[in-house]
Amino acid sequence: MVESRAMARLCCTRYELLARKQGWMRICGIDEAGRGSLFGPVVAAAVVLNPRRRIVGLDDSKKLTPERRTELAPRIREHALAWAVSEIDASRIDAWNIYQASRQAMIAAVENIRPAPDYLLIDAMELPLTIEQKSLIHGDARSVSIAAASILAKVERDRLMDEFDQLYPQYGLRTNRGYSTPDHLEALRRYGPTALHRFSYAPVRESTCWAVNATQEALPLSEIPASAAARS
Repeated sequence: MVESRAMARLCCTRYELLARKQGWMRICGIDEAGRGSLFGPVVAAAVVLNPRRRIVGLDDSKKLTPERRTELAPRIREHALAWAVSEIDASRIDAWNIYQASRQAMIAAVENIRPAPDYLLIDAMELPLTIEQKSLIHGDARSVSIAAASILAKVERDRLMDEFDQLYPQYGLRTNRGYSTPDHLEALRRYGPTALHRFSYAPVRESTCWAVNATQEALPLSEIPASAAARS
């Protein structure tokens, strides 16, 4: 058991170790959250971990409980050499498609990292940036840097969903996070979509109730909470 755990830790860091052996110093993990959601933005995070300050417990955010992610996020922000978060809203997701929106969110996060990274580890994506990079399928389970980014992206998006839940309590966003759960689909049928739903997604597009209920007016853009500022 001890041996298998040690191997798991090695597998989670070998991409960073290999990059450092090749001379790269500021290795940045990148991931996104909210790609499959019917509501709200897609959020991306970029993290350059400090190799001298190990953060115990980093893993794919989907494997961690909300409580554990909430514990780890401030440790990542405190101990990382640099980090940034960016988002792309639902209207641009509809205009571009979710793949391009996710990619643009990742690019924005990387561009806001200071000092700039010199090597990128990206979860299942290639970015049009002049920085050496490696795309990893299931990267959040294979790279500790991508795992850290996945946690920051997920925690930030959950925070936004908590805010939106106060504006649109009918949709249960605090619990379903905008995904196509039975309660969310039922709310779409009953109330119709809001201005922040993704109309290019079939369950939203095919909602039987398009007109917003008189007591549930679409939120004016001027009242939508400001996008999370990219931070580093």
